Amino acid sequence: MQNTIRWGVLGAASIAIERTMPAIQSAPSATLRALASRDAAKGQAVAQTLGIPRVYAGEGGYQALLADPELDAVYIPLPNQLHFDWSVRALEAGKHVLCEKPLCLTAAQVQQLCAVRDRTGKHVEEGFGFRNHPQWAKLDGLLTGNAIGPVRAVHATLAKQFYHPQDVRNNLAAGGGALYDMGSYTISACNLVFKRPPERVVATLERDPVFGTDRLSSALLDYGDSHAAITVATQAGPNGWGSHQQMSVLGGTGWLRLDFPFAQARPSACEIALGDSHSVGYQPSQRFSFEPVNQYQLQVERFSRYLLGEQVPSWPIEDALGTLRTIEALFASARTGTWQALPK
Repeated sequence: MQNTIRWGVLGAASIAIERTMPAIQSAPSATLRALASRDAAKGQAVAQTLGIPRVYAGEGGYQALLADPELDAVYIPLPNQLHFDWSVRALEAGKHVLCEKPLCLTAAQVQQLCAVRDRTGKHVEEGFGFRNHPQWAKLDGLLTGNAIGPVRAVHATLAKQFYHPQDVRNNLAAGGGALYDMGSYTISACNLVFKRPPERVVATLERDPVFGTDRLSSALLDYGDSHAAITVATQAGPNGWGSHQQMSVLGGTGWLRLDFPFAQARPSACEIALGDSHSVGYQPSQRFSFEPVNQYQLQVERFSRYLLGEQVPSWPIEDALGTLRTIEALFASARTGTWQALPK
């Protein structure tokens, strides 16, 4: 019986080189077999550095990798506007797919991808490493255990400085901007807490005068009996390796605060603080601490074990449908200055 999943990677993007490919190599249930790169010299250099046995180079490299019968799954870290097309091609080639966020640029594309998934019988997920961190399982346990009563509101912030003109986040045609890049994290997280998409949204955006992308976006998400407020920015906060991020959950009888909830570019210690009738102001009554873990390794290991038939968590891409519908509604709200209802 097969005991590891054989992986290939489409594109030598920095996130693949620095995080995901090393994660595949260190995950017990995964084996990194191949890399495809349109830049032959770069692909060969990366493969040599990381010890990847097969390189598919040049214009036909991506399709050649998908045709490799000895690969079970592919990881797609390509620019945002290529996610949908290559996810479809990979599924149709008989490969399981882990694709970086955002999975697609439109809700209609997600719906088409769902149809391809159902037709091919292959598994596809959106690559949100944060969902694999133990703090999110703990958060879910605290909420379902009624530790702070019914959830009334969520507040989430994610920001970093991205000024380089060649950065994909500054490319409007490639799905750049704060909402697609960082908003997908915060919206996905809010939906994890509420276990459903919002009913309607309203937003205000501020765009870069040169790039045309939204560099500062704030929004209210109305879940009916509860609310969320998010702010995401591509030209704010620190300019180091880690983005500024925080999240709080307000309940009917208390609150929770996460100090490093989303993209952990490097494994870092973090905590969930809980406030209840025994806490005073900002000071919590309980703290739940988490040692540094590699979210990317946890993601690859869980995904691989799922494909091997083990009972592990998995997130359907219908979640991405809710996220993209929210992002589309937020852009519409910013254009019209009005609340926008999400499709039922």
